[in-house]
Amino acid sequence: MNAIVEIKDLNKTIKSKHIIKNLNLALYPGQITGFLGPNGAGKTTTIRMMTGLMKPTSGDVLINGQSIRNNYEEAIKHVGVIVENPEMYKFMTGYKNLVHFANMHKDISKQRIDEVVELMGLTNRIHEKVSTYSLGMRQRLGLAQALLHKPKFLILDEPTNGLDPAGIKELRQLLRKLADEQQVSVLVSSHLLAEIELMCDKIAIIQNGELTNIREMQATEVSRYSMELQGPAEELLQALAYNFSSTDNLYTIEVEHKDVPSLITKLVQANISIYSVLPYHESLEDQFLEMTGGGQIVEAHTK
Repeated sequence: MNAIVEIKDLNKTIKSKHIIKNLNLALYPGQITGFLGPNGAGKTTTIRMMTGLMKPTSGDVLINGQSIRNNYEEAIKHVGVIVENPEMYKFMTGYKNLVHFANMHKDISKQRIDEVVELMGLTNRIHEKVSTYSLGMRQRLGLAQALLHKPKFLILDEPTNGLDPAGIKELRQLLRKLADEQQVSVLVSSHLLAEIELMCDKIAIIQNGELTNIREMQATEVSRYSMELQGPAEELLQALAYNFSSTDNLYTIEVEHKDVPSLITKLVQANISIYSVLPYHESLEDQFLEMTGGGQIVEAHTK
């Protein structure tokens, strides 16, 4: 599968300060990518360069094979963007807002407007004034507007700001539907790490202007289990050559799922008391803080 977006050796220097340093990243159709980093890491600057709002010092961004630097109009026509809460004309109906935005593009038909209205689940309310919409509905309308021209790439910068848990879940489901059914590539920049973990197929982490980690959001072959044990567990686990860490009587052990019963049997035979055995899942927040050194993100929230 060919990448819809290719960031190639992207650099930005402002007043002799090297802000963005040799960024390289490929984004693919049908994939949702989380773009994470501590405050001031360079996320917004990167997004501005990807949308042509800021000129790179060197390097380029190719969207559907077109250079954002050398062929801006051809590149940007494949992009839809939402930054935080989309601004709409509240005195107009949702439908008239979409017609207004459609008139800014070429060849957007009434049929296409009706398609995105249905896709976003706005059919029953589209002819009501936006002033009557909840924040979640305005997010839906903003997505509808961003999708009118059938973009292949959607950029969302803090799209869940101000949404309640139900609205956040609704947005997550809509983005998943867009990626799966429309094969849109989605880039989401957010501080809500729990939501990124649920939503994304891949995460890219930027720190001090450098892309420090790209990770697929999938389970590893080796599982981890958390076990509350009392007795000489550490000696036994070392003798059995398990990788583990411990805090007081709580052990985190790397062990494949099929080997858990055997390990429990050996612990019992060694007269080690077992109080709990649970699958261990390291949250994206924990991984993020570990990868970035911890303590550098101001707004790391979970629901």
